[in-house]
Formats: sequence, C-alpha cells, structure tokens
Amino acid sequence: MTHDQQLPVVIVGGLHADARREVVEHLLRTVPDSVALHHDLTGAPEGTVLRLVRDASGPLSRSETPLVDDCACCALREDLVPELLRMADGGRTRLAVVELWDSVEPKAMAEVVAAHGGDRLALTGVITAVDPALVLPYLGNGDDLAEAGLAAAPTDQRTVGDTWARQLEYAPVLAVVDSAGADAEDHALLAQLHPTARRVPATSTELARAALAGFDVEAAAAAQHPACALLPQEADESGVATLVWRRRRPFHPERLYEALEDLCCAAARSRGRFWLADRPDALLAWEAAGGALCVENAGPWLASLPDAAWEMVPPVRRAAAALDWHPDHGDCCQHLVFTSPGLDRDGLERLLDSCLLTDAEFASGRDAWKTLPAAFDVLLDAA
Repeated sequence: MTHDQQLPVVIVGGLHADARREVVEHLLRTVPDSVALHHDLTGAPEGTVLRLVRDASGPLSRSETPLVDDCACCALREDLVPELLRMADGGRTRLAVVELWDSVEPKAMAEVVAAHGGDRLALTGVITAVDPALVLPYLGNGDDLAEAGLAAAPTDQRTVGDTWARQLEYAPVLAVVDSAGADAEDHALLAQLHPTARRVPATSTELARAALAGFDVEAAAAAQHPACALLPQEADESGVATLVWRRRRPFHPERLYEALEDLCCAAARSRGRFWLADRPDALLAWEAAGGALCVENAGPWLASLPDAAWEMVPPVRRAAAALDWHPDHGDCCQHLVFTSPGLDRDGLERLLDSCLLTDAEFASGRDAWKTLPAAFDVLLDAA
C-alpha cells in the first residue's frame, strides 16, 4: 500500500467538550467521506466503554467493548487501531477523526496510532479544541479527575488543571471556538501558554488543511521532554505575563521545599527543569497547574554521563544541551517558566533566587551539597 492509499487520521482532544464536538462536526461537514470515532468512557466504572462511529449525516454504529485491566484508556488503545484499520480496509473513508474523550491525553493515542498503524494509517494531525474563555478556569482547577467524574481508571490521580495543560501544550494545532465570554486577556494567556501552536478558528476552512498537514510523533515527544522542551519565552500582554527564570546555581533542597506552596500558587501554569544540590546528577522536571505540583526525576544531566553514553542520547537532546553548555556545570541549570494573569514578576524572582545556594554553600562543593537535608525524598522517592 502506498502512502497515497493510507487512511489519514486526525486526533481531536481537549477537556472543553462543547468546543471539541464543534470542531469534530465541522471536520465531518467540510471533509467529504470523513468519519468520526469516539470512545465514551462514562460507563467505565461499570466495566464498559462505548464506541460511537458517525459521519456528517449522523450515527453509523454503536457498540460496547469491555475494560482491559480495569483501565478505560487501555481498552481504548486495544480497540482504536483495529477499528481504524477496518475503516482503512473498507476504502470508503477519506479522513478518520478520532474524537478523544474528555480526559484522554492526545500523546498516548498519537503514539499508539503511529506505532501500530503500519502502512495503512497515516497520522496527519493532532488538534486540541479550545474555548478561550475556559482556559484559565480549567487551568486553575486543582480537583482530581475522579472528583469531576472524568477519571480514566480507578488509579487515575491526575487533576483537571494538569491534564488540561498537557492537552493544550502537546498539540501543534489549537482549534479555537468563537466564545462570547472571551476577552483579550484570555487570548493572551492562550498565546503565551503555547506560543508555537498554530491557532485556527474552529469553523474555518483552514481547520481541514491543518487536520491533513502531517504530524511527527517523535518531534512532538521531544518538544515535551523536560531536557529539551520548547518552553515559552518572556512575554507581557493584556495583563498576562510570562517569566523565564534561568540560573546556573543549584537549589538548596530545604529552602525550595518550604517555598513550594507559594511558588505553585504564583502562576496559573509553570513548568521546566531544575537542579537540586543534594541530587546534582538528576535532571528534575517541574509541572504545576491549579495549585498542584508534580516533580519527577527525568534521568541524568548529560554532564553526569560518561562520554561513551552520549551516543545513546537522542540528537535533539544533545543539541539542546550544546546550546546551553557551561564549562563548569555542563547542561545542569535552572530553567523554569511561569505564565499567569497578574504575575508578580519581581516577587517571584526574589523568591526563586532566595532558594538557591548561597555563595558559601556553593563554594563548599558537591560532596558537601549531598549532605544537605533531603527534603524532596518524599516527592521523588514515593514510588
């Protein structure tokens, strides 16, 4: 089968359900012979997932599939590709629109389609549907998905805010609906959260072109990896600001830990990578939304690896490190970005600076740093 014979697949996701449905309906109306596939996870607590297939004229089929390992997203993964392959084999579908359920994140589904579609499926787009008036309320929502009835599994511990942030930041295309409640601040916040995204009106002819433009799964994953993420730049518009805070000196673990609550509440969204003095070899990832913080060990800094191991590191990671290499610390650094309406830049910068090692602490060297209070063990070693 040639590339021209592959079934184009576009993924449309997002917690803004009304906006998502508007985007999908527009694609079905404007792309002839397009079909939408949607897995409704509402019944997951009862052990089933509802698969809905429709075109511009209405429903085509409705069936149930059982959960896999008590995980609705696992059931989705098991059912999605076979159903898309059946569409491809049918030869009558020009575009398959995968409408994700509310809390399903596009990254996992994009990687499933790309990995298992073979020469019969072509992932041509990933789109997140956005109501600009809801960006800040959803980003600031610290409720667990389970509390909102949106958990994809009994063990799902994600929050509304962090899930929405990842849905927004992964997609290279944001389909923006016309919202009467949105103002200049809402649009500025959206632009600063994901400045490299292509923002298209949800009911424009441009949307169909964006859905078929092509999508690189590996490049998208690299753009989200803490070591080489394409983080937002400094900005200030319509009352919304983005602070990019970069330093070379490591954090004092105890002082940073004591400041976490203030730092998490200082901005609607913050993310990046950071360096703790008591874990000098570990590249740590920072993600905060809705007042909730997630910190994770993302592996070693390149400066901590032997030369022979560099060949196993993806080229994009090596390139990112080379651009910011320091003769003494290599790629070890603080690179955190905070975006929010009403951001107190000066206060936030002072607070972050106060958490760094002092001159005397820094001069004491790595052996002394490792004896500092291991305040982050509770967060990083919980698993």
